[in-house]
Parts: sequence; structure tokens; C-alpha cells
Amino acid sequence: MRRVLSGCSIGFAAVALAAAAPAAGQVTTATDVTVAEYMAVRNAPEGGVDRQVKVVDIGKSNVAVGILHRDALEPAGDAAVGIVHTLVTEVYYIVSGGGTLMTGGTITERRDIPADSHIVQVLVGESYRASAEGGRVRDVSEGDIVVIPGGVFHGWTAIPDHVTYLSIRPDPDKVLPAGWVNPLIQ
Repeated sequence: MRRVLSGCSIGFAAVALAAAAPAAGQVTTATDVTVAEYMAVRNAPEGGVDRQVKVVDIGKSNVAVGILHRDALEPAGDAAVGIVHTLVTEVYYIVSGGGTLMTGGTITERRDIPADSHIVQVLVGESYRASAEGGRVRDVSEGDIVVIPGGVFHGWTAIPDHVTYLSIRPDPDKVLPAGWVNPLIQ
């Protein structure tokens, strides 16, 4: 009986150790984006509308954190000008300001973004600029969250003053460069 219990104890200990050990390829640390890093990227004079902060390998996929800022935009007609990311989803969190956002609709023009561009290689993967009509139009403002799946057109049709938004970018196909950190915060 004692031999059976010893065997069970050893077996239980082996199972417990195996359960505690991370699986092959499993990420075992978290990545922070501090307010200082966020502000350094957001407030830099260079960088354009869309500024990636970090791209993180989270195991089976990547996730990126970006900051976007757009100035006032006069109301457009029925068509919106925007973009489609074929593989990467975006989750917008409106930090300040707001505007009228259109998602979906019928694409009326398509202009592929070059594969060697910063947009494709670092920001959002394969994408194309487009015009669209007939999509869902709504006003968004500070505190709102919008989830835009990969392959869905999105574009602003009006911005009264400005809109600044955080973009969390799930990247299940790992097309973005894991480990990339904005040079401003390296």
C-alpha cells in the first residue's frame, strides 16, 4: 500500500509540475505601454496621423497598440474616403474629440497600398484605400469604443474639431512585426 501511495504522490507531483510549466510557445510575461510612452509617441512632431506604439507577440497571435489623431474634416457627401485592412482588426477607443464614422458599405474605388509601405509593414498589414457608399454612419465621441473587423471599410465623413483615438489591433495571422517598438520610446 505504501508503495502505491508513493507512486501516486510522485505521479501527482509530476502532473502538478507539468501543469505549472508554460506550454511550448506560450508567452509568460506582460507588456506595458506606459502613459509616458503613449504621450511621447502621441506628442512627437513627426509621425503622421497613425502612430504605432508597440507590436506584441501574445502567443498564437500578435496585438498592436496605435495612436491616431485627425484634425477637423468638413462633412463629405454620401461617399466616405477611408481604408480597409484585409487581415488586422482594429478596436478604437475615442480618447478625445469625435466625429462621424462610416463602416462597411459598397466599395466604389480601390487603391492598393504598396506592400513595402510603413502602413503595411508596421501599422495594419495588407490594406487598401477606398471610397464607399451606403455603410453604417454614426457619431462617435470621447469614451466610445468601435470594433472594426479585418476586411471592413472604415472612414471619417466629418470631424468638427479633432478626434484622437487609441487603436488596439488584434493580428491573428501575425502579419505585423512582433517586438516592434516605436523608435521614440526605445
